[in-house]
Amino acid sequence: LEDSVAPAKKFEARILVRNTLRSVNFYGAERMVRINQLPLGLEDLKMIVNHNVNLILLPKCESAAQVKEVNKEIKAINKAKRKIWIMPIIESALGVLNAYEIATSENVVSLAVGLEDYTADIGTQRTNEGNETFFARSMVVNAARAARVQPIDSVFSDVSDMEALKQNVLRSKALGFDGMGCIHPRQIAVIHENYAPDEKEID
Repeated sequence: LEDSVAPAKKFEARILVRNTLRSVNFYGAERMVRINQLPLGLEDLKMIVNHNVNLILLPKCESAAQVKEVNKEIKAINKAKRKIWIMPIIESALGVLNAYEIATSENVVSLAVGLEDYTADIGTQRTNEGNETFFARSMVVNAARAARVQPIDSVFSDVSDMEALKQNVLRSKALGFDGMGCIHPRQIAVIHENYAPDEKEID
């Protein structure tokens, strides 16, 4: 519901997502919805909480107070009292510095990092080498591990460069991430293959 939806189309997008949650067979897969940045995201919750969602992605999360707001809203409108998990996405310098308090908030099961917005926030460009994001990624991994939740790395934007994606995944795995987001189905095989344990790890 967030960045891929034009501001004037948010209401229509909520209806589409709600109807999808109600009618599509997901064959046992988790149903995850990325809401808008707060406070707009609280309006999104009213349309999706009671319609088979398992996890809420909370973008541009900068504090535990924001996670608390989401939990409070879910509790208020969750008729069936179903368990709904939260994955905050850390996308700013402030979010990085508050990563541990966010990771230890109620119902948080994983912590993700969003590097496109993060690099913009610190005033730099994202590169394939990733030196400019090393601190943020390390902070998110350590916060997640300390809180005993999953660390999830950022998407890789260049959907045409599979070799650069592979190298990014290998660096990501070496930093301690469990997985990463993807923005195109063609990235899935490369991500799976390179996060998988190698022969040495299996031995």
